[in-house]
This record gives sequence, structure tokens and C-alpha cells, in this order.
Amino acid sequence: MQLIGAIITLLGSLFLFLGALGALRMPDVYNRMQAGTKATTLGSILSLLGLGIILPAWLPRLILLILFIIFTNPISSHTLARAAHRVGIKLTDRSVRDDLEQEALEEENDA
Repeated sequence: MQLIGAIITLLGSLFLFLGALGALRMPDVYNRMQAGTKATTLGSILSLLGLGIILPAWLPRLILLILFIIFTNPISSHTLARAAHRVGIKLTDRSVRDDLEQEALEEENDA
């Protein structure tokens, strides 16, 4: 059981590393946020789950932390991205479409 927990924790660490790498390599704030959020959510969950397998007495508390991460990480990322868009941080030139811009234009036309 210790080996399985260690492997899952190592896999979580790999996802956390890939999230950090994505945050460095992506072209704009929105892509960085997306790469960081998805990879760190999965990486944190796997790391905590592996730790819970290694130390079963901690598992109930770690499951609560996992649930907290599942609910808060995507919501906070979404909120930060919308705030960045509202402030006027531009997308990269390679972006194909901007749904929030379309949404704002439609709201202006309806008003």
C-alpha cells in the first residue's frame, strides 16, 4: 500500500510540475490560468490522495481538502479570468475568439 501511495503522490507531483511549466510557457494570462488551474487541481488531488493511502488515519481530513480544492480552484480561476478581462487585459494575437467580448456586445445591444 505504501508503494501505491508513493506512486500516486509522485504522479501528483508531476502534474503540479506540468502546471508550473504551463504557467511559464503559455502566451497570455488566460492560457496560463487555464493550464495552471487544471494541472494543479489534478496534481493536488493526486498528491493528497497518495498521502491518504500512505497514512490512512489522515484520509478523512484529506478527502475534505480534496473536496475543497475541487470546488474552489475552478471557481477562483474563473473569477480571476473574468476580472482580468473586465480590467482590459488582452488575449494573445493567436486567440481565435473572445466569448466574453461577444457577451458584452450582446448586453450593450439589448440595453
